[in-house]
Amino acid sequence: MPSTGGREPIFKSLLTIQAANSAYLGRPALGQREGEPPMAINDLPMLSALRTKMQWHQERQRVLAENISNSSTPNFRPRDLVEPKFDQKGTSAGAAMGSSLAMMRTSASHIGAAGGGGETFNHDRGRSGFLTRPAGNAVNLEDQMMKVSANQMDYAAATSLYSRSLGLLKTAIGKR
Repeated sequence: MPSTGGREPIFKSLLTIQAANSAYLGRPALGQREGEPPMAINDLPMLSALRTKMQWHQERQRVLAENISNSSTPNFRPRDLVEPKFDQKGTSAGAAMGSSLAMMRTSASHIGAAGGGGETFNHDRGRSGFLTRPAGNAVNLEDQMMKVSANQMDYAAATSLYSRSLGLLKTAIGKR
């Protein structure tokens, strides 16, 4: 890194977003509080939401592959992940403090939630009862492969959107 004569280097190694008047040394950028560091691109809500979505797709791929690999294991039940939900700002809708979780019955002997919450027998449209084999395995390979294929396409779309968003931001701040 070139010497700056005792001052801190002007350019950081991370790509950052700064207002146009940030070139004036000694003054904070427009809209930036005194002593507050510039906002890193990784902190943008849209990019954070896309990263969360890509991580979810990676983990879902692992779970689906586990389901397929256990397709002949006795008494194995397929699993899946709950898709993350985001609000208009791009933050996870379930991540807010004070957000409540719906009550769920985990045993037939438990008292049901007031208001008729809990699962119904029709939540999977009757598929699980017909697909369980005599050994107790409920993995449907065709269904799992369809989920894997859809997951791969969704992951590809999220990564494409993420890389294009980064490219657009780099172009906007003159780094490209």
